[in-house]
Amino acid sequence: MDNEPWHVLYVIANHENRVARHLTGRSIEHYLPVYSERSRWTDRTVSVQRPLFPGYVFVRFPPQSRIIVVSTPSVLRILGDSASDTVDCAVIDKIRESLANGYALKPHAGLTAGTRVRVCHGIFANTLGLVTDLRRNCTVVISLSAANQSFSLEVDMDDIEILKDAVAPAVRQPISSPQRGSRNPYEGAQNNARSRAG
Repeated sequence: MDNEPWHVLYVIANHENRVARHLTGRSIEHYLPVYSERSRWTDRTVSVQRPLFPGYVFVRFPPQSRIIVVSTPSVLRILGDSASDTVDCAVIDKIRESLANGYALKPHAGLTAGTRVRVCHGIFANTLGLVTDLRRNCTVVISLSAANQSFSLEVDMDDIEILKDAVAPAVRQPISSPQRGSRNPYEGAQNNARSRAG
């Protein structure tokens, strides 16, 4: 099955490793790409491994094994039901090779201009804003409602949180180089997996 495309499993949040262990026990070929991240604890900073695509695990299996896959604990469903809903093996190979060679792949939330976000760190921590520009970093506009005025702040992608009601009316400012949204999480990976270090 070396040249067969990969299906995408949608799994319970934070259960990706558990699903991977169950799939190993069921002899189902799978791939859970992970990256290393420095995490600040109360008394020290540690290196932890996190899923590159939170909530998703890639699998390859013959048709007769489908019921074994979907009945795996913590698996919610297989995304799609046609060949167009699978990920080409060449894409997975590139992700696997990049991680093995130390490239700094990180999850990308699929931000688009007009997305509502919360700043998580720094002086403006917990401040709400609106994404207006996506280049190397992210430009967020913060409004002062009482004064009917706004100002912009450039922040790192890692320093913002997308709000649940993320879609907002279009801002009146011109938008430069917007990041196109993806139809699904792994499709974005096909187009955007690259080094954040560069």
